[in-house]
Amino acid sequence: MKYKLLFILILFTTCAALAQNKPSGHNLTGTYELVTVDNIAADGSRTHLYGDSPKGTLIVDAMGHYALQIYSEGRLKFASGDKAKGTDDENRAAIKGCNAHYGTYKVEGNNIIFNIEHASFPNWEGTQQKRPFTISGDIFKYTVPAPTTGGAVMGEVVWKKLS
Repeated sequence: MKYKLLFILILFTTCAALAQNKPSGHNLTGTYELVTVDNIAADGSRTHLYGDSPKGTLIVDAMGHYALQIYSEGRLKFASGDKAKGTDDENRAAIKGCNAHYGTYKVEGNNIIFNIEHASFPNWEGTQQKRPFTISGDIFKYTVPAPTTGGAVMGEVVWKKLS
C-alpha cells in the first residue's frame, strides 16, 4: 500500500508538471531549424543580424526545458587555432556572430516565456524573456521586444519544425 501511494504521488506530480508547461492549444515540443533572425526598425526596414543564411537550432521538450543556438553564416576561424589566443577582432566577431541560451519555458496564451538560466549574452542570464509568437503549419515565429543589439528595434525569429 505504501508503494502504491508513493507511485500515485509521483505520477500526479509528473502530470501536474507536464500540464503546467504544456502550451494551451499549441504543441511547441520538438526540434527546430533557424530560418531567419532579423532586427526590424520603426520604419519597417530589416537587418539580417546573422547574414542571409543564419544557422541555428531550437530544442523544446515536453518537461518545459529548451536550448537555443543561433550562428552567423560563414564565421571566420581563429588564426591561431586556439580560442584562448584569439585576437580582439576575432573575439569580437565570434561573440557578435552567435546567440545561445537555455533554461525553462512556459506558454501563456500566445506568448512563450523563456526563463533564461545561462546565455552567451550575460545580461540575459537569470532573466525572464516574453516573446509573442505565432504558429503556421511547421513555422514557429516570435518577436523579441528588446533584442541583444539594444536600440529602438524589434527582433523577429523564424524557426521551421523538423520533428
